[in-house]
Amino acid sequence: MSSRTGALLIHGLGGTQYDLGSMHKQLKRSGIETHSLTLPGHGMTPHALREVRAEDWIEAATRKYRELVQQYDTLHVIGMCMGALLATIVCAREQHRSGALVALAPPVYIDGWSTPWYRTLRYAIYLLPILSSRIRVEEGDPYGIKNESVRNVVKAKLERGESFHYRWVPLSCIREVDRLRRGVRRCVAEVACPVLVVHAREDELTSLRSARFIARQAPNVRVEVLENSYHMVCVDNDRAQVARSVLEFIAHAARPRASTDSAAALRHTATQMSARYCGNERSTAGTGAGIVA
Repeated sequence: MSSRTGALLIHGLGGTQYDLGSMHKQLKRSGIETHSLTLPGHGMTPHALREVRAEDWIEAATRKYRELVQQYDTLHVIGMCMGALLATIVCAREQHRSGALVALAPPVYIDGWSTPWYRTLRYAIYLLPILSSRIRVEEGDPYGIKNESVRNVVKAKLERGESFHYRWVPLSCIREVDRLRRGVRRCVAEVACPVLVVHAREDELTSLRSARFIARQAPNVRVEVLENSYHMVCVDNDRAQVARSVLEFIAHAARPRASTDSAAALRHTATQMSARYCGNERSTAGTGAGIVA
């Protein structure tokens, strides 16, 4: 009897599953059933985020995790940006062991090269809840993307008001992300499953300090550093490398419970992607100029 493998993918702040690029498609091609959720305050308008608390996001992600973990022999939990924070908290609290945790650009620290020097002033504004709920944190260049062509597409979509990502979020919502970041720093050492952290060296939102922190604290971590992307790693120049690394990592992590055939299929897909895409990505690395999730 063959085992079943699933994956829970969690999007970032203000985003949708588009944050994860083609990750759903690549996983499905490898025989993994993918699942996602729309986090509270998302899929509507940015105003809906004003009353959302970090606990609401954690509860929603935990509820989805508990639903899926009963259905699969192996379940991988994959999160992008804020989704990576949520994925880490869920895996720590639930003592997840039946698969891997993949943290894509986890913002444990907000210290990237594009963050303003006055960013810490937000903590004072948090003390004024009405004001913090009215202040808008706008999306802007470089939109987390180094590749100029992709960045221009994203910019045009935002200007047209397409629903793939909010154009702004309330500052009060950033306060809740800060609470998640503190939560990760407290609990990441309790993560029991294998962890893959994918982080761009030039991430404009969060520096490699975040990846290094997780690597020091969690017991079983691999860090993949990207050299030609900004924050939105699943849609930027290194997107093929990201997909390949995720597939290879979860193939290894799936071995204890998933069938040998399933793991072999994952490795085969990763090898094909390396041949088809990754070589091309490297050869064009110099051409990319390369949303805050």
